[in-house]
Amino acid sequence: MNPRDEPLLWLQLVALGAIPLELLLLLLLLAGADPGPLPALERALAWGLGVLAPSLLLWRRPADCGSLLVVQVPAGGRTPLLRHLNTLQQGWLPKILLPFGAALLLAVLWIVDSRAALAAPLSPVDGASRLVTLMLAVPLLAVLLWQWQQLGQALWLLSRSPQQLEEQGSGRSVAFTDSSVLSLGLPVLLLPPLAGAAPYQGQDQISPPSKTSSEGSGIQSPDPEPSALPATATATDSSAAASPVAIEPEQASEEREGDDLDQEVD
Repeated sequence: MNPRDEPLLWLQLVALGAIPLELLLLLLLLAGADPGPLPALERALAWGLGVLAPSLLLWRRPADCGSLLVVQVPAGGRTPLLRHLNTLQQGWLPKILLPFGAALLLAVLWIVDSRAALAAPLSPVDGASRLVTLMLAVPLLAVLLWQWQQLGQALWLLSRSPQQLEEQGSGRSVAFTDSSVLSLGLPVLLLPPLAGAAPYQGQDQISPPSKTSSEGSGIQSPDPEPSALPATATATDSSAAASPVAIEPEQASEEREGDDLDQEVD
């Protein structure tokens, strides 16, 4: 099983571009009202409702890698690879990502809220009360936490080789159930697995086509003619050998004619 064949893992990488946009939206929402008399307490309450409470839930049930928050893969349509990935989500990785993500979102909320007054003219809720802006920021913080955990899981799973994936899942005795992960959205998402790339073959691994393959494909290679060159050589040798025999009678007749002329002169 190759985790790179699962298309949902690649779709979850869209969070790399969506998280900055959501942080910008958080800035515009908090810029709609001036801070109250206790801004630190307001930020802590918003963080507790939008980050801390969802973190406790995701600690027990990590975010399903088969869910995109709006739609999800139905339980009956999950491939063996996706079920294996769901089982791996019950390990140590989601538990480590959650504390880091919760602490990071607290620092981000603190910084963004302290500088939100600079974007007050661009806020879509300009002039609203402080309570309204905080209540609008709470679900956005929960979405950021969800995407943070899914992004970390997707990057970790995509970096695993098929051998590592089988070794990490072979020692688990806990089977995947629908209640073991937090899966949100409508069960209408069905995506075919990605086609694996063909293995690379170097130049030294490519063998020349055999005679059997050429016969099976209907292409017949011309056979060499080894008898042509020896036949030519034989004809040349025979002509060379016959030429002295043909010259000797002519030389003998010329010698006789010369002897006859000498006799007549005498």
